[in-house]
Amino acid sequence: MQNGYEFNSLAFITAGGPVSIGVALILLAMSVASWYLIVSKSLQAFRVRKAFKAYAQHFWNAPNLAVAIKQNNKTALASLAKNAIAAAEHYKTHASKNSEKVAQDEFVARALNRSIAEENTKMENGLSVLASVGSISPFVGLFGTVWGIYHALASISQSGQATLDKVAGPVGEALIMTALGLAVAIPAVLAYNALVRSNRLLAAELEDFGYALHTLLTTGAVINVNHEDAKSSVETKERAHIAGVPA
Repeated sequence: MQNGYEFNSLAFITAGGPVSIGVALILLAMSVASWYLIVSKSLQAFRVRKAFKAYAQHFWNAPNLAVAIKQNNKTALASLAKNAIAAAEHYKTHASKNSEKVAQDEFVARALNRSIAEENTKMENGLSVLASVGSISPFVGLFGTVWGIYHALASISQSGQATLDKVAGPVGEALIMTALGLAVAIPAVLAYNALVRSNRLLAAELEDFGYALHTLLTTGAVINVNHEDAKSSVETKERAHIAGVPA
């Protein structure tokens, strides 16, 4: 028994004219852009998390603040520490006469909040592209499906043959556009959710570091909390080390 129609997706796309080719190219561009962002943002999150840990350990083990901020590190924690310390020094230098207008802790907190907001914005770069690809690509694929079915039915009506074996092939290939749209959207949506969660964890580390640094700059010592787990105890000892030495 011979098959009345052989599936050939590439031939279907080219036979669909400029519209089908354009839809296929748009889906291809979306897929390339999303996978580039998936790989690059995943590697970036891994490197940033590793750099956060290394910088925090070096910072709290430093003998004083001057040595702590001199390490050659371009992470968000380094920028946060430099901005906060610069704000504290600026307040001590220029706010002696106007100290009643704004307190030191509020002035430093504003600088920390501004730096944290800037770093969060940097970490979120590219996520809007993934969100757009995840939401738009299924509809782009659906448009290609609708156009392919229309083009296939128009060709069948011109040939005058509307048997099942003549209709099933073109319609089945038209549905491939929907499958391509879903194939582009699903990885983008999953990656977007994973990266949002990763950025949320990194933002929490930023805020935790900023809170400890704010406490150190405004009171001269960090809060000593009795943690149950060993990891937290080590971090507390590291913070207590630098807190006991003046800048």
